[in-house]
Amino acid sequence: MHTQPIHATKQPQSTVSDDELQIVIADFLEMGHVDNIIALFKQEPRCHTWSGTLLTNQRFAVRLGLAVLYEHLVVECPQDVHLAIPSLAEALNNEKEWVRGEAVNLLGIIGSDQAIALVRSMTDDPSFQVVEIVTDIIDTINTTPHG
Repeated sequence: MHTQPIHATKQPQSTVSDDELQIVIADFLEMGHVDNIIALFKQEPRCHTWSGTLLTNQRFAVRLGLAVLYEHLVVECPQDVHLAIPSLAEALNNEKEWVRGEAVNLLGIIGSDQAIALVRSMTDDPSFQVVEIVTDIIDTINTTPHG
């Protein structure tokens, strides 16, 4: 298990495992503390690599929080959002259709050529809901004027 130091003000340095940090991220997203998680992702871009795993969380508020998070991150630190793509690509193979749908949604929010290519690859998903999300994203891309 990989650990990273977490620096606390006026306290001795301690380490928190990646698994523990992912739990904290999920809990903060569920509570609506997206600003705190935006700051964390800006400070620790490796957090992007956990996006696909975080999408498997049973709590809808966590998954919704991830969408809100990425809506902010694509504006505030677009240079790092591509780091989420490999874990989201992996989530596209999840047996649960809601995980695949959430992954497609985040890829649509990221919106890079690589992300959209992955979205387009899901047009034949066995789930009608996933295909509907794919169709909505593609329709939005096709109707959005390019500046």
